[in-house]
Amino acid sequence: MLLAVDIGNTNIVLGFLEHNSTSDTYHIAGTYRMTTKANHTSDEYGIMITQFLHLSGFKVSDVEDVIVASVVPKVMHSFRASIIKFLQIDPMIVGPGVKTGMNIRIDEPRSLGADCLADCVGAFSEYGAPALVIDFGTATTYNYVDASGSITCGLICTGIRTAAAALWDNTAQLPEVEIARPKSVLAKSTRPAMQAGLYYSFLGGIERTIEQFKTEIGEPFTVIATGGLGRLFEQDVQSIDYYDPNLIFKGMAAIYRRNMR
Repeated sequence: MLLAVDIGNTNIVLGFLEHNSTSDTYHIAGTYRMTTKANHTSDEYGIMITQFLHLSGFKVSDVEDVIVASVVPKVMHSFRASIIKFLQIDPMIVGPGVKTGMNIRIDEPRSLGADCLADCVGAFSEYGAPALVIDFGTATTYNYVDASGSITCGLICTGIRTAAAALWDNTAQLPEVEIARPKSVLAKSTRPAMQAGLYYSFLGGIERTIEQFKTEIGEPFTVIATGGLGRLFEQDVQSIDYYDPNLIFKGMAAIYRRNMR
């Protein structure tokens, strides 16, 4: 089994990927989330990892290798140490020096987040190209993969949960609300008004952004969405062709196959 780890600003997501040697493919046997905290020790991370393994019916000895995509450098020392200590594996880190099979044709290739890179690899390997890959997370990212498999451009904007936190943190009388798809835009009290305002303003931004990509690129492409918050919008954004919550793990599996040790 391959353990794939997505370390994001809000959550660390573990993916247990079982290998099918006949087809050389990986099946996602389970995923688990934990809060990203810089003050966790390597022992705390290790205990959580082993507990999640046991919940899925695996043993530590079942883990043959580990691959990590991280956008939070400050947690990497303790997390990497936990993998080495509890699993006796020095994990593969998605980043410079790791083969991905894709060209990064932006001005500062090293500035592309490991999560965005893995998303694009997953989209290219699963759905082909050209494609626009949208990841709804703490930030919302859009990355374009051209027909040759090159990442050529993208943009970054605020995630809906981040925008919501800014709203209630900076206003004296507005409460914290659940991020959810509202029943109606015709809100009659504060909480539904906030939910509808956040949802529909963000929804409009997504649709307009996709349209602008279409206008400037000038050729058809597939739109693939991922990220935990993507399920909020998949039904209402007609331009989204596929919503794949496990896209990053598919990309990490493809990267791992190119760099098997």
